[in-house]
Amino acid sequence: MAYSKAEDVLDMIKPDMLRSLIGDNCRLEGEELREAAMPYAQIAVDDADSEIDGYLAKRYRVPLSKVPKMITKLSKDIAVYNLASRRGIDESEREKNILNRYNAAILYLTNVAKGIVELDGQTSGGTGEALPDAQGNAGFSIQSNGRVFSRKSMRGW
Repeated sequence: MAYSKAEDVLDMIKPDMLRSLIGDNCRLEGEELREAAMPYAQIAVDDADSEIDGYLAKRYRVPLSKVPKMITKLSKDIAVYNLASRRGIDESEREKNILNRYNAAILYLTNVAKGIVELDGQTSGGTGEALPDAQGNAGFSIQSNGRVFSRKSMRGW
């Protein structure tokens, strides 16, 4: 299950950037440009979703069956970065935003993996189990028989 759609990712990218992704001599416009860029966008989304699953797999069963809106947003941001990095990211003001959004997405996913942030509507393992702590421990419980000896019962021995 994809966390975002290639069409949504293409909506986030200006036509001149799409042309540069396709090739230096690209003269396509409108729907033809989107159609030519669609395979690249789909690969970028697939790669972004794999990256997200890599972080989430430590705490959740992936792929997520119910996708929180935040994961959809992160998937789009990472996919846009993946597309832009095909030709190299210039850290000028225009592309700095793409890099900043990617770094913010990775920071968020790192915090999810550490247990600092929890995803809405998700439980560990997807089965309703307790969420693991930051070290990945889901906790434990001990059952034992009642106490046999106490200070009172052992008095005088």
